[in-house]
Amino acid sequence: MIGLEVCVDTIDGLRQAVAAGVARIELCGPLAVGGTTPPVGLVEAARGSTVPVYAMIRPRDGDFVFSPADEAAMLAEIRFVRMAGLAGVVLGASRADGTLDEAMLARLSMAANGLGRTLHRAFDLAPDPLAALETAIGLGFERVLTSGGAPRAVDGAVVLARLVRAAAGRIEIMAGSGITPDNVDGLVAACGVRAVHASCRSAVPADERLARFGFGGPGVATDGAVVRAMLARLADCPQPAPGGYAPEADRVGE
Repeated sequence: MIGLEVCVDTIDGLRQAVAAGVARIELCGPLAVGGTTPPVGLVEAARGSTVPVYAMIRPRDGDFVFSPADEAAMLAEIRFVRMAGLAGVVLGASRADGTLDEAMLARLSMAANGLGRTLHRAFDLAPDPLAALETAIGLGFERVLTSGGAPRAVDGAVVLARLVRAAAGRIEIMAGSGITPDNVDGLVAACGVRAVHASCRSAVPADERLARFGFGGPGVATDGAVVRAMLARLADCPQPAPGGYAPEADRVGE
């Protein structure tokens, strides 16, 4: 079966994803800004999870060009995640030109030694995805989370298929961004990935009284029903061919 990782930014979202039986959870601060390092209370809530939990290590929103102060914060966050007993971390760092900051990633990876490691979508800003893939492999990452360099994974399916072929089993290519129960089977057929990443959220209406006070507005939240629908669609997906490549990818975007 194709593995499903769900990103969550609340305790309720964490509980719903665990209850649905996902393969892995990416634990984050606010997903509205793409996810940042999760708060202490959320990390504590994930202790002892029956599902592997990887914590996002991202000290702020915005770009992935991190200062020495940002790096120091990330190293401290990795230490805390290790002490909390979580399964892994999600890392990324770029240079100003979009290429991966190999030196910083090596230092972060050394600090995370013994933890699982995913390279996040800083990868999608790299001008040469195949070169970035080799960098990720050389640094010992388990997997790369990528949309194929497009805003949505369905629009990056051709590149995703090329990455799967180039990876050749040396690292997992996990497709993410804009994946829903309605498009996941077509995406898997098109690019041959064996893992997908999604937020599985639905709209939450605003509490008008809270909105008047500026305490909240309409939003989205992890929805257990959407998680279960995604798992059901993935269960029906044909297994990708050896190496993960599906010939449909050559026709995507034509």
